[in-house]
Amino acid sequence: MLNKNLITKYNVAGPRYTSYPTVPFWKNEPLNSSDWFKTIHTNLNHFNSKNISIYIHLPFCESLCTFCGCHKHITKNHDHESPYLEALLKEWEFYKKVLPSDVQITELHLGGGTPTFFVPKNLQHFLTSLLSTSSIDPAKCEMSFEAHPMNTTNEHLSVLYSIGFRRLSLGVQSYGENVQKAINRYQPYEKVKEVHFNAKEIGYTSISHDLVYGLPKQSWVDMLETVLKTIELMPERISLYSYAHVPWIKGTGQRGYDESDLPKDSEKRALYDQAKQLLIHAGYHEIGMDHFALPTDELFRAFRKRNLHRNFMGYTTQSTNMVIGLGMSAISDSWFGFAQNEKSLNTYLKRIENGDLPVFRGHILSEEDLIIRQHILDLMCHFETKLHPEFKEMNAGIIQRLQAMINDEILFIEGNKVKVNDKGIPFIRNCCMAFDLDLIGASNCTTRFSQTV
Repeated sequence: MLNKNLITKYNVAGPRYTSYPTVPFWKNEPLNSSDWFKTIHTNLNHFNSKNISIYIHLPFCESLCTFCGCHKHITKNHDHESPYLEALLKEWEFYKKVLPSDVQITELHLGGGTPTFFVPKNLQHFLTSLLSTSSIDPAKCEMSFEAHPMNTTNEHLSVLYSIGFRRLSLGVQSYGENVQKAINRYQPYEKVKEVHFNAKEIGYTSISHDLVYGLPKQSWVDMLETVLKTIELMPERISLYSYAHVPWIKGTGQRGYDESDLPKDSEKRALYDQAKQLLIHAGYHEIGMDHFALPTDELFRAFRKRNLHRNFMGYTTQSTNMVIGLGMSAISDSWFGFAQNEKSLNTYLKRIENGDLPVFRGHILSEEDLIIRQHILDLMCHFETKLHPEFKEMNAGIIQRLQAMINDEILFIEGNKVKVNDKGIPFIRNCCMAFDLDLIGASNCTTRFSQTV
C-alpha cells in the first residue's frame, strides 16, 4: 500500500497529459485553418509517413451519466443521426484535400458520447462511405469502438465486425447499485456479460472493460464486486480510471451528489491498489497509467517492446504521428500542432454547412514544446526519459523541480536518464508536472485540473 504521507503530499491538481501543452495552455484561439493545415504539411515532410489515425466523435447519449467529463449531447431524438453523419463525411472531405491521396488509415476509433446510440444501418452507411475513398488495409488497421452495454445489440456487433472492427471497449464503471444510482448509470452484470460473450462469439479479438475508482458512494465492497465480476469475464484489457471530479468545468452534470460522497486521498487510492493486486493475481499486467492487459494482448506486447504510444484516445499500439479528429469537440494532432472542433453541436453543424472547417482553437508547438512533449510522452509510456545535454538550462530547472521526488525515492537520475521506479508509478503525473514549463508560475491549476492521485 502507498505511504499515506506521500499521497497527501502529491495529491494535487494536475493534468492527465493526453497532450503537451495541455489544453488549458493552448495559445491559438481562434485557430486559423490555414495555419493548422500548415502543421499537417510539416508532419508529412518531417516524418515521411503516410500513416494516420482517425478519431470520430459520436456525441449523442439518451441519458446523462453524472460522472462523465466528456463532451456529449443528451437526446432521445434519433433523427439527429443522419445529418450528423453526413456532416462528418463533409469534414473528412476537407482533410482529403490536404492529405496525400494514398494516405493509409492505420487506426480508427469511434468514441463518444455513445457510438452505439446510432442504429447499425446508419453506422454501416457512414463507415463504408468514409472508407470507400480511403486507403485502408483492415488487416493492418486497428479499428475499435466504445459501447454502452445497455444499447449494444448483436446487429451493432455484427455490422461493425463486417467492416473490420476487432476491438471494443465496454463502459462498465461500477457494478455497485448505490454507485450506479448516484452516477445515473444502470447496467446489470448479466447485460455486460451478454454483450461481452456475444462479441467473442462473433470474433472480436480484444475487449476492454472500463472501470472507474473514486466514484460517489463507492466503497471497497463495491470495488471488490466490480473487479471480481470483471475477472470472471477476463477481458483482454482493463482500464481502471481515476474519477476526475471537475464540476466547475463540466457544469451541473457532476453535481448529482454531495462532495462528502466521494472517497478521498488514501481511501480513494486504496481502491486502486487493492483492485490492482486482484488483477495482477488474475494474470493481468499493469501497462502505463491506469491500464492492465493480459500477456496475450497487443497492448502488453507493445509495452514490453517499448512501442506503446499515447494520444487523445489513450494508450495505443499504433504510433502514428498524426491523428485526425472528426466531429463535435474532436481534437486533431499533427505532432506539430493541435486543433479542436467546436464543442457546441449546432455551431459545429452550422460551420460544416457553411463549408468551413469547424476548428475553433488549437496550439502550434514551438521547438521547446516539442522537446517537453517527447519527455512527457516517454514518461507516460515507458516511465523514463532521456535528458539532452544541449539543453543545459532547461535540464537544470527540471532536475531542481524533481528533487523532492528524488528525495522521496519516487524516481532517480542515472546518467542523463530520469527513471520512475515502481514506488513512483502512482505519481507519474506529478513527475510529468516537473517537466511542464506551463505550470511554472501558474496560479489556477485547482480550477483547471483534477487531483493527480
